[in-house]
Amino acid sequence: MDPSEAGARKPPRGIYLLPNLFTTGAMFAGFYAIVASIGGRYVAAAVAVFIAGILDGLDGRVARLTGTQSEFGVQYDSLSDMVSFGLAPALVMYTWSLSSLREYGSAWGKLGWAAAFLYAACAALRLARFNTQVGVADKRYFQGLASPAAAGLCMAFVWTVEDLGFDGRDAQYVTPFIAVLSGLLMVSRVRYFSFKAWPKSDRVPFIWIPAVVLIIVALYINTSLVLFGIAALYVISGPVMTLMGRIRHRGRRASRSAERRDT
Repeated sequence: MDPSEAGARKPPRGIYLLPNLFTTGAMFAGFYAIVASIGGRYVAAAVAVFIAGILDGLDGRVARLTGTQSEFGVQYDSLSDMVSFGLAPALVMYTWSLSSLREYGSAWGKLGWAAAFLYAACAALRLARFNTQVGVADKRYFQGLASPAAAGLCMAFVWTVEDLGFDGRDAQYVTPFIAVLSGLLMVSRVRYFSFKAWPKSDRVPFIWIPAVVLIIVALYINTSLVLFGIAALYVISGPVMTLMGRIRHRGRRASRSAERRDT
């Protein structure tokens, strides 16, 4: 057999199971989060969503490394994301905190489930928009907050509040704001770094080594609070970066207009 033909052969059909196993694991973690929240184990539910995020980040990388990308995998990953980062966070937040708003009347109760539904609906819209932009959008940026990041913010909030010795009722007036804000950012046009094009080479600046060590130590000391801080900083980075980009764009337009008037 010609070596060039051997190198061009597709990988064995069975290897396509590997990335889809990671996707299935992420979906299982999201489903477990729903079941755990129904049973009142909210910290376990939050941890499960973070595990889903790790597995979701691995399935695509495994598919690219093994050359097993497929349209089926793309669609399956999207459905898994809807369970893990759309339905699971919405139901966790509802059972943990938003459902307690019913104590103040039917109108408040409707506000609670409406906030949870808004988050889930925005996650679905975000995933649908992402699927239509595959191969077209700039890989360096996300348009709108990615659903795993939105889920990370919500679940880190739940985890932090529980670790501080409070419960969902204590945060019932803050939780709707977190849910609605996360949902609206997902369908917004705010740009976020995707980190897909980073690092550009095998070498990274030395400063990253002590930085990673410090993050690991901080996570060991207080995992929930550090995760919430990281998620909050990332969420804030989008509007800041978008605003700075618009300011620079207006500055360029003003300078071009001034040059035209001078000529």
